[in-house]
Amino acid sequence: MWTAINNILGQIDNAVWGVPLMALILVGGVLLTIRTKVLQVRRLPLAIHWVFHNEKGQEGEVSSFGALMTALSATIGTGNIVGVATAVGTGGPGALFWMVLAAFFGMATKYSEALLAVKYRNIDKDGKTLGGPFMYIEKGMGPRWKWLAKIFAFFGMCVGLFGIGTFSQVNGIVSAVNNFFNPSGNQPIKIPGIGSYSGVTIVASLLVAILVALVVIGGLQRISKVASVIVPFMAITYFVFGILLILLNITKVPAAFALICKAAFAPKAFTGGMVGSMLVAMQKGIARGIFSNEAGLGSAPIAAAAAQTKEPVRQGLVSMTGTFIDTIIICNITGLSIVLTGAWKVKGLEGVAITTYAFQKGLPFPERFSAFILMICLIFFAFTTILGWDYYSERCITYLSGGKKKPVRIFRWLYILAVFAGPYMTVSAVWTIADIFNGLMAIPNMIALFALSPVVAFETRDFFAKKKHLEAE
Repeated sequence: MWTAINNILGQIDNAVWGVPLMALILVGGVLLTIRTKVLQVRRLPLAIHWVFHNEKGQEGEVSSFGALMTALSATIGTGNIVGVATAVGTGGPGALFWMVLAAFFGMATKYSEALLAVKYRNIDKDGKTLGGPFMYIEKGMGPRWKWLAKIFAFFGMCVGLFGIGTFSQVNGIVSAVNNFFNPSGNQPIKIPGIGSYSGVTIVASLLVAILVALVVIGGLQRISKVASVIVPFMAITYFVFGILLILLNITKVPAAFALICKAAFAPKAFTGGMVGSMLVAMQKGIARGIFSNEAGLGSAPIAAAAAQTKEPVRQGLVSMTGTFIDTIIICNITGLSIVLTGAWKVKGLEGVAITTYAFQKGLPFPERFSAFILMICLIFFAFTTILGWDYYSERCITYLSGGKKKPVRIFRWLYILAVFAGPYMTVSAVWTIADIFNGLMAIPNMIALFALSPVVAFETRDFFAKKKHLEAE
């Protein structure tokens, strides 16, 4: 049964993530890069500075830093460990090239999304914010485009419930825990109509679902507080061990970069025929890159809209750093680790097992310890992504329901149920479903970014002109 389902999902995925959508996202990023005059390079130091300097006394629900951490909690997840491994395993080392290229242009996209989200957000009398693509489509493009805003919100809900938010994240958590505590798959428990699973899998899925329930019921404030503690801790931990692996294999780095660049355009020559074409490397690299950093997807601006700020450009810059941290730094660490150790060439490995192999072979620690470190990082990465996407999905439902609270409460319990069910799906099916909904969500958002790119250009010019004038006084 699963084979037939995987085949059908694969066909849908190939249709959604074909050349048109990849071109739409890349061309959109290029257009916004030109419109903002390569702002992701020129203003990156200022953006990093503003990450740690919040505006005081402004409207919004959380600080700019809290909004960024909420967004990063959703973006830094299994995509950084499992997604990159899947991209390199199926698309070859060349997939990393396309992932980084998409992320570079994606920084301009993320900047534009957040800018528009703050500019067109709604703030009610209680100080609650509602913003994101559904609002900048309706208010920026006009009421006649409200149908497109609703399509985005519907797919946004689906991405959270069936894609990035639940299935792929909890599947990654439970797979890592199971590989560490029960690698041989001993003592399987048969679940009628579903299959046989280890007790570790069942217990882990239950614990994750309970912990998620304890946080998401507290809403944005609790999610933001948890993310502001966990995200910096987990990112720094993974960064330290990843950089250590690269430094210990520093002599192989130039050859690894050469392989990545060459394999991006001629994958068959370097993969022994395992990868079919350059298009496959592009597809896997871009799709997994967007899965990881979510630039163009339209999710991060939902968090950005809640920031305590009066300057759309300022929050756009802060949000832009999320793509830099997520893909340019963390995803590259994973990818380089896999290429340097040759983990991508080991037959029979998939998903987290590829990255685990890389850490075990590349770090000077006992294999058990390296696997444990990766397991802990993956658990934190994925757990915070589950929390972040619950918030995104709830905002989409709030928009669709006109602000009614009952649909949101019902969704929370469906979300928790989906978290519990995630481990009982096959790895390939999980990632394919996530890819499909990612693509469907990106389409209406990218249409809006094309339409509103003149607004982004004007707001950017106006802000920096005023800033320059004030500095000159």
